[in-house]
Amino acid sequence: MLIRRLVTGRDSEGNSVFLSDGPTPRTVAFQSIPGHAFAHVWATPPSPSLPSPSSDPTAQAPGLIPPAGGTGMLIVTFVPDCELATPQFDAAAAGAEYMAVMPDLAQTFEPDHPGMHTTDTVDYAIVLSGEIWLDLDNGRETLLRATDVVVQNGTRHAWRNKSDAPATVAFFMVGASRTSRG
Repeated sequence: MLIRRLVTGRDSEGNSVFLSDGPTPRTVAFQSIPGHAFAHVWATPPSPSLPSPSSDPTAQAPGLIPPAGGTGMLIVTFVPDCELATPQFDAAAAGAEYMAVMPDLAQTFEPDHPGMHTTDTVDYAIVLSGEIWLDLDNGRETLLRATDVVVQNGTRHAWRNKSDAPATVAFFMVGASRTSRG
C-alpha cells in the first residue's frame, strides 16, 4: 500500500511550509493475508497543540486506537472475504500477525465471531474504492460503496468484503470515554 502523506508546518519566520512529503512511515502489508494492508497516516494526543511536533507521531503512538480525546488516521485495504475462505488461508498465522503489528486493535476482535469488534472511538469511515459491507448486531448489515461515509459510534461491528475486488476505507478515529457498555 503506497499512501503519499504531506505534512505542513511553519518555518522559523512563521511561514507555512511542507515539513514532509512521502510515503507513510508506518505501513503494514500483511504476509499472512496477501493484499490486506494498512497505513497509519497520523495521530494526535488529547488536546494537541500547534505547531505540532516535528517528529512523526505514528512512530511514538503506542497503538492504532487513540486515547480519549486523541485522534488517528488509518487507511485499510480489505481483501475479498472469499480469499480468506480458501484452504491456503492460515487463520492462526493471521491472528498472530495481527497481534504483532496492531495488538491494541487485535485485542478488540471476538474469537467466536470473526471480524466483530468494538473500540472506544468515534470513527468516520470513508469508502475510497471498492465496496464493503458493514455488519452490526443481530444480522443488520448494509452495503457501502466509494464516497459513502459511516459514523461509527463505538458500536460492535465487522467489515466484510463480499465482492471479488479489494476495498479501501479511510478511518478517522477519535478516542472516546465509554460511560457504559451500551
